[in-house]
Amino acid sequence: MKTLEFNPNNIGIPNGNYFGLPYSAEEAEIVLLPVPWDVTTSYRSGSHKGPKAMIDASLQIDLYDPLVSRAWEIKIGTLPTPKGIENNNRKVRKTAEVVISALEAGLDGESKDISLVNSACEALHQSVFQTSRIQLEKGKTVGVVGGEHSVPLGLIRALADRYKSFGILHIDAHADLRCAYEGFTYSHASIMHNAIQLPQVTSLVQVGIRDYCQNEAQLIQSRSDLFCFGDIMLHNRLFEGATWHQLCTEIIQKLPSHVYISFDIDGLMPDLCPNTGTPVPGGLSFREADYLLHLLATSGKSIIGFDLCEVAPGRGSEWDANVGARLLYKLCCYTYSNMGINR
Repeated sequence: MKTLEFNPNNIGIPNGNYFGLPYSAEEAEIVLLPVPWDVTTSYRSGSHKGPKAMIDASLQIDLYDPLVSRAWEIKIGTLPTPKGIENNNRKVRKTAEVVISALEAGLDGESKDISLVNSACEALHQSVFQTSRIQLEKGKTVGVVGGEHSVPLGLIRALADRYKSFGILHIDAHADLRCAYEGFTYSHASIMHNAIQLPQVTSLVQVGIRDYCQNEAQLIQSRSDLFCFGDIMLHNRLFEGATWHQLCTEIIQKLPSHVYISFDIDGLMPDLCPNTGTPVPGGLSFREADYLLHLLATSGKSIIGFDLCEVAPGRGSEWDANVGARLLYKLCCYTYSNMGINR
């Protein structure tokens, strides 16, 4: 029996690559780095299963895209999962759960446990940083596939070494601006706090935010480089007659010429991601998110990298992974169609 040649019109072949594409990481233009890590998840764990679940679900995606010509020819490669990460995630997650349980009981977490978690997370980010840096030096565009939302910090740091300045388009239900949430320096709730410590990150534009604390709200109001297009404000303006095109145009105008996209799946409506770690009512529809990404890709600004995080498959259901895989394909397609702008 002979091996069939790749045909975008046939069924997806499980070859270990996202979307069943035949391209190796070496020949790819976009490389996806799966990071199955959810050590600091504060509510429901499970996003460590997201990267693999999305590989499986991505085989069901038809690769034709009406907005991106010959999308199936985009050379998207899949990098190997960092060695030992899954075993380390299981072990360190248990320690994090001890800390979280203590806090929920009104007690302080043990400093040695918090230090262990922080050290493991720093090692994880250093691994993502080194892998990303190598790929960027090869001229690749890198996309991180989480895992919890803390995992792209290494990629953001690598981009900060490469670009003098860039902005972040952050789509999420949460502001993620907490400092060392629950004592964890690299908490999933602290990713944007950590990102804006980098002087190269000159603006943070947040979309769909609807669950954040007083300190985060005050921080957003006090800084001229933070722009929050909260879920209530966006939908109130839609209800009052604004078009989604107008709102997306305003969002994109706040971004500089180089843009990194950080997409937490819970930025979408929870019926699209019911098993994510911290679902919140409200959010964007799939089409609204897709339109915003497409408008950004055709705006003249340059997309320099992206992540998709917090996809957590449910028991007996591929729905979360199905939605996540389709959103991941959109991120890849629009990033590719945008390549060459302002590079």
